[in-house]
Amino acid sequence: MSRQDLPAPEEKTDFIRSMFDSIAHRYDLVNRLITLGLDRRWRQRAVTNLGLARGSLVLDIGCGTGDLTREASRAELICFGIDLSYEMLVAARAIHAPLIEADAEALPIARSSIDGVISGFALRNFTDPSKVFQEVARVLVPGGRFVILEVDRPTNAFLRFGHRIWFNKVVPMIGALFSVAAAYRYLPKSVAFLPDTAELEAMLNASGFGNISYQHLQGGLAQIIVAVRESEQQ
Repeated sequence: MSRQDLPAPEEKTDFIRSMFDSIAHRYDLVNRLITLGLDRRWRQRAVTNLGLARGSLVLDIGCGTGDLTREASRAELICFGIDLSYEMLVAARAIHAPLIEADAEALPIARSSIDGVISGFALRNFTDPSKVFQEVARVLVPGGRFVILEVDRPTNAFLRFGHRIWFNKVVPMIGALFSVAAAYRYLPKSVAFLPDTAELEAMLNASGFGNISYQHLQGGLAQIIVAVRESEQQ
């Protein structure tokens, strides 16, 4: 999919902030509807992939309304979240965890102070993923895991056909009915911002990550990417 109709890099941060501010109050409802509730299972799987002991410190990047933060807390991890959108953080006020309004490209966190970092459906919304990965590597302890949950592209032809209709036609309709139409027209188009496997691995490797693995969920409806922080940055 072309990036022609998507925001330019210099506009993207402000665009993403404004868009998520506009849909925050209905975000959780629409998420459940467009994923048929499967997103809860995917988030649980993502938290499990952190592989951390109880009481470990976890950062949720692009935490939104706090679904991943809640899952991490249920796993008895100490989790806090950051997000670019103030209104999304307001919608997350019911969770009992620290929440910070911040840009993932400049984390207000000390070096090597976090045991694990998790991020759900935010990769394609980062303006500069390389800068985010460098920041994640900076704040993670050596050996810490960075777990990314994102949309995927089904490989099975029948599933890919159904997914294309659902994602490109039905999702915008649901968004228009329950939330802000323009935001959910953007959602299918935003897949164009996802780096391909080679590009993603190159960015992660350059930022200090190795041992990169992939899990494809529900036939490729979603994916989990796990990368391990290799060593201290110089």
